[in-house]
Amino acid sequence: MIKSSIIHRATREFCYPICEGTFRIRIATAQNDVNSITLHTIDKYLDPVKKDTRETFTMKKIASDGLYDYFETEVNLDLLCLRYYFEIEDESGEIAYLGDDHFFDYKLTDIEDMYDCPQTLREEGNPQVPAWAEGKVVYQIFPTRFAAGEDVPDELWYKTPLEYNDKLGGNLKGIINKLDYLKDLGVDVIYMTPIFKADTQHKYDTIDYYEVDPELGTADDLKELVKKAHERNMYIMLDGVFNHTSADFFAFRDVLEKGENSDYKDWFYIKEFPIFRGTRQDLPNYKTFGYYGGMPKLNLSNPKTAEYIRNVVCHYLRDFDIDGWRMDVADEIGHSFWKELRTAARRVKPDALIVGEDWHLCGDFLEGDEWDSCMNYAWYKALGMLYGGNGSLKEFYGRIGQVRGRYHSNVFQVLWNLMDSHDTPRMYSDMCSEDEDKFISAAALTLLFPGMPFIYYGDEAGMKGSNDPDNRRGMLWKKELRNDKITEAYRELIAFRHVHPQLIRDIPEIEILDEEKRLMILRQEGLRMFFSLNSEQIDITEYTEKANADDSAILINRGLSLEATKKTLSGYGFMIEKETAQM
Repeated sequence: MIKSSIIHRATREFCYPICEGTFRIRIATAQNDVNSITLHTIDKYLDPVKKDTRETFTMKKIASDGLYDYFETEVNLDLLCLRYYFEIEDESGEIAYLGDDHFFDYKLTDIEDMYDCPQTLREEGNPQVPAWAEGKVVYQIFPTRFAAGEDVPDELWYKTPLEYNDKLGGNLKGIINKLDYLKDLGVDVIYMTPIFKADTQHKYDTIDYYEVDPELGTADDLKELVKKAHERNMYIMLDGVFNHTSADFFAFRDVLEKGENSDYKDWFYIKEFPIFRGTRQDLPNYKTFGYYGGMPKLNLSNPKTAEYIRNVVCHYLRDFDIDGWRMDVADEIGHSFWKELRTAARRVKPDALIVGEDWHLCGDFLEGDEWDSCMNYAWYKALGMLYGGNGSLKEFYGRIGQVRGRYHSNVFQVLWNLMDSHDTPRMYSDMCSEDEDKFISAAALTLLFPGMPFIYYGDEAGMKGSNDPDNRRGMLWKKELRNDKITEAYRELIAFRHVHPQLIRDIPEIEILDEEKRLMILRQEGLRMFFSLNSEQIDITEYTEKANADDSAILINRGLSLEATKKTLSGYGFMIEKETAQM
């Protein structure tokens, strides 16, 4: 037994409520090292002689990531404080007992040797993830490039290559006009990149948070968009760029004009005066985003700055009825700010969704008092390894298992699982090299997994593009430019997701990971999902011979061929069938 690799702490990461009166307790061990784990619990305050409250629970392995196995169990509680310890048996039969961060070679009876879990304390910090968001399909829109309310010449709208600040004319009216298109596609949530007054087409350099950028429209246009989206049972989320501003933001302009005498000098991280905005060779003498002098970093540990931003967030939740915020560069902003902002936002709108941008594992932001979710770049990276680099199926599933094993399980249903975004090359032209079947397979995997599948505008039409700004082209609206095969696949998969709620609940169980054939078979509550990750046709007869061969059992078929003596799946084909009784 590799005791040094066994990880449990009596914190919200490893012991947390999933609803009132039900706790989930988790422990990690070296992969394939442990045979079984039993959780022993007892009430801290009740004398076991007078009232025996001792219970045992068999823990289930719920995920693996290549280094660790993750075990969990659920415990129903109605007490003041729980004490608990683990009984761990390895593959050789050796048994060890773990309690209060120490190993013992005997069962524990002294509660001071056990871990401690005060029920009320933990429940007060339980993540209250908005129920409306679980499993919903998110569609990211770059407002200046998605749709225009007025006619734009094709030579401008479809210009390639695109320059950094090309003005194509996209606006909020254009988005309003395309709401029925999005509804027909199956979109639930529209997330727009910044819409506030800014110097650029990307709008990530905010001049005025209280003004809709005139290029995009007016405050009334935004209200109309939210209202008409809600009429279609769709949700609207805005992009909160609160890590930094434009150099033309009123507070920074004041600092530029008045220097050390400015009332706003503490709103930023200024090292010395006079201010130097930097050159290609020399860095600015104040903190910025990415060392770019035109985007000074806000000091959100300053109470006045933090209050200003909280008021902005609450203004749009209250006065425009938006449904939540995606927070830009959120991992570079302090925890205390996020805690206070969440409290303020939830007072205005109790079910507002707060999603942070972080390209890495970020469980410390997802413990119930800061963000609800994050942009799950772990999914993007795992897809890149699988579809762009021919990585192993086991490694792919290990990366997903790591997320499942390390995040609060309530968060898993609202993770934004993205294939690409405005910050990455388009997956269709980059990882998939314009292979339709490969791209549709990646979309299927994304749309059939738990979490909130994330569509970057135009992916469903086969849009191409490399790095910024090429990944931000004008949306493909002309029929002859769109890829109908990809669009129909998206529409079919989203519709299937909407009528199979079991897809959003938990990571599917692995039935087969055949590395030689590159075949992955997954189970999810009555569904059996086959994915070929091979460019060549593969024989899957041995895996389907016990399945119902009746066509009625097959719910989605993208590449399955039923022949007299064998069944084959085309390159990057996939199918979903009902799980039958004899299986």
